[in-house]
Amino acid sequence: MNTKLQPLHTWPQSDAKSIRGVLTDIDGTLTYDGRVPASVFDAMEKLQTAGLLVIPITGRPAGWCDMIARSWPVDGVVGENGALYFSRDTESNTMRRVFIDSDEVRAENRRKLDTIRDEILASIPGAGISSDQPYRVADLAIDFCEDVKPLSQDEIDTIASIFHKHGATAKVSSIHVNGWFGEYDKLSMTKRMMRELYDMDLALDKNNYAFVGDSPNDCPMFEYFPNAIGVANLLSMQDQCSALPTWITTKPEGEGFVEVAEKILSSIK
Repeated sequence: MNTKLQPLHTWPQSDAKSIRGVLTDIDGTLTYDGRVPASVFDAMEKLQTAGLLVIPITGRPAGWCDMIARSWPVDGVVGENGALYFSRDTESNTMRRVFIDSDEVRAENRRKLDTIRDEILASIPGAGISSDQPYRVADLAIDFCEDVKPLSQDEIDTIASIFHKHGATAKVSSIHVNGWFGEYDKLSMTKRMMRELYDMDLALDKNNYAFVGDSPNDCPMFEYFPNAIGVANLLSMQDQCSALPTWITTKPEGEGFVEVAEKILSSIK
């Protein structure tokens, strides 16, 4: 029996009731047609009000993460696919910023990523540098459909292969190929954040956390969390995923996230 991609409505109420935090991708998961609708912010705020942690786990840049941690109804954010986490201390109104690498290591890696950037742009004429690249500290984001004409799957695969050729990690999201030097990913920094901020060993407590995502760069999270959930648009990319979530929503993107939040909130009433 296939235990993956089961309809969300079959998620047992007892399991949903046990959830103490929701970890979530942003693009294609909280967004709808590229924007975060009011219904998603409302869902995140309702989850927080109910006492649950809400933590975006994203490939988006450090600059965005600072704003998200400051102003969204969230308890922190993991950014650049695990290169960092930021969290606002509500009592002192100060930001905690934690990076996987030192300033010196990031500077050296940037020089190597610049070489990769030049090769990719020369090899794939339709590729672009992500418009949020100026706000990144650790990775290189190659745009294949956000602000450029969509590239073919072969072209996307070639971009990833160029990263790999230079010894870099490459992960494909719903809009970018992100590349970086280092062994970290979304999951490793999520574990560190939960340990350092909440004194929690996720290995012992992962059943009490849900993860919601939509693309191949979420696969480490899909594989790790028993209560991992894909929003419906994941189905278009499932063949590219090394791991799939247990549950799938009926609705895509941000509407699917709202579906997840409503399922959890209804279970604790």
